[in-house]
Amino acid sequence: MQFIDLAAQQERIRPEVDAALARVLDHGRYIMGPEVAELEGALAEFVGAGEVVSCASGTDALVMALLVRGAGPGRAVFVPSFTFAATAEAVALLGATPVFVDIDPVTYNLDPASLDAAVRGLPDGLTAAGVIPVDLFGLPADYAALGAVAEQHGLWVVADAAQGVWAAVDGVRVGSFAPLTTTSFFPAKPLGCYGDGGAVVALDPDDAAVLRSVRVHGSGSDKYDNVRLGINGRLDTLQAAVLLQKLAIFADELDRRDLVARRYTDGLADLATTPVVPDGVRSAWAQYTIRVPERDGVAKALADAGVPTAVYYPLPLHRQQAYAGYPVGAGGMAESDRAADEVLSLPMHPYLDGDDQGVVIDVLRSCLGEAGRP
Repeated sequence: MQFIDLAAQQERIRPEVDAALARVLDHGRYIMGPEVAELEGALAEFVGAGEVVSCASGTDALVMALLVRGAGPGRAVFVPSFTFAATAEAVALLGATPVFVDIDPVTYNLDPASLDAAVRGLPDGLTAAGVIPVDLFGLPADYAALGAVAEQHGLWVVADAAQGVWAAVDGVRVGSFAPLTTTSFFPAKPLGCYGDGGAVVALDPDDAAVLRSVRVHGSGSDKYDNVRLGINGRLDTLQAAVLLQKLAIFADELDRRDLVARRYTDGLADLATTPVVPDGVRSAWAQYTIRVPERDGVAKALADAGVPTAVYYPLPLHRQQAYAGYPVGAGGMAESDRAADEVLSLPMHPYLDGDDQGVVIDVLRSCLGEAGRP
């Protein structure tokens, strides 16, 4: 059994991908070839808002967005602690200060009340500048509540939708809820390429223009005219060609992910804390993550039965060595610490069939019993 089955997807679209890659090899425009612009247009149409500027990775997408917003020394950017390092890393690399904020215990996303407390308790010498909500495990952050807090305190919002830009709220896709939304095309993401890749959705055309400049070393009229600081952040054409073929089947794969999630919830909700998706919200189901006591013992029982699992994330960022010197928001990180001790992600991909999923559920029910729910 595979935790993330990329082979099944590849087999489904292998002829189309091979043909797309052959076209790139034939025209030889490996950097910023025609497929890159085609992909950006197709992604913007899929999201239904703004312009898409592709780039070399999800981390580059964050760095580019933060450069557009002027993140730098003396500026505080509020980020969840329970997330992948790239969210805080991009802030710190630009000389700004990541300030860690706790999560909501139900959604795992950034908690608006914790954000408000962190802004009000910001240490002297820092100016509150922005906030980066994360759509953890594919579930959209509470953009309405977080946006209200951000507006109250004069913060800009950059959404980190590396796992959830394809999700939706009331039929509106993520990418529409913040002026700048970043995502990743890492192979394990719901829409992944065959290497690294990323993109930024910009609602303002002026922001999109700056992003295109930043993506190529801050270029102006050409790459030798540098009008601002930038990076080498271009998505290569081969990856764009792959993503175009994957995008063609992506809506169907999202439906399949929904089905897999429903089967898990139906089979486990009485024994474990299963994911909660608020009314009107659609998750992209980047991961299916439960909470269980004695997490390591449960993971071992599953491994013994041939079922792979993963822990996202075993150590919150505020406890990581690289981020030890950065501020923690007022109120502490109790929920982030608790989640790190209890979460367990199960196999989740569009091609997980009912028989294999039944094995996962049966093993979990056997080892959890009535003691499974905390």
